[in-house]
Amino acid sequence: MLGSSRESLAACQDGLDARRQDAGFAALPGELFAVADVLGRESLLRSTLADSGQPHSVREALVRQLFGGKVGDLAIDVVVHASAQRWSSDMDLVLALEQLADQAAFTVAEADGTLDATEDELFRFGRAVDASSALQMALTDPSASSAAVESLVRTLLGDKVDATALSVLAYFASHLRGRRVDAVIDHLSQLAAAQNGKAVAEVRSVVDLSDTQKARLATALEKLTGHKVRVNVAIDPSVVGGISVNVAGEIFDGTVSTRLDLARRALLA
Repeated sequence: MLGSSRESLAACQDGLDARRQDAGFAALPGELFAVADVLGRESLLRSTLADSGQPHSVREALVRQLFGGKVGDLAIDVVVHASAQRWSSDMDLVLALEQLADQAAFTVAEADGTLDATEDELFRFGRAVDASSALQMALTDPSASSAAVESLVRTLLGDKVDATALSVLAYFASHLRGRRVDAVIDHLSQLAAAQNGKAVAEVRSVVDLSDTQKARLATALEKLTGHKVRVNVAIDPSVVGGISVNVAGEIFDGTVSTRLDLARRALLA
């Protein structure tokens, strides 16, 4: 998102956070995903709701007419508030509602004490996708319907993950909208970590790190960044040895492969 859409999303996120104690909040993630799904499919409807040239009273009336009785009052209020903002494109409104649904889902998980488990499950699914070209093809098959992809994810994960991880993964796998699967899962992991007051450290290593090594690395990164850090390790044989760490776009590369590459370049120079 760019420009006014970022500011509008921030305003919506602040508004949602202020209502986390409201009745009906637990049902909000699924209801916002449902509204985003409808707007994603109905171009005329989303363009009307995202059109700041339309009086807001008209847009509000349309939201209440179409979704009243189908989702709860809180969801209606959130969608009305979102439609009152300025969006750089009509699809930004859909993306904003999806991100608000994520925020609501992770807020619910935080309240019931399952957010740490949700973070773990999002990361593990991301690594499973990275490791399986067949799964990547199945999730991105252009001939597969959204319903078929969602059914596939729910069948694969079933009762292996908690309800929050299952709902967000099933929705986004079936609503990629041209985005890469790994990028979407990484974004979800970052949102969950942020809800938990953490930054995500993506670590590439040829072998997994022990719990003690992860704890030491997290402590060192927390001192560097000033934030709590969640360490996610991805096994990558190409690093040869050592590790590479990416925290919020800042890369600390201590891999053997990089050192060899630097030495090779120095010799060629």
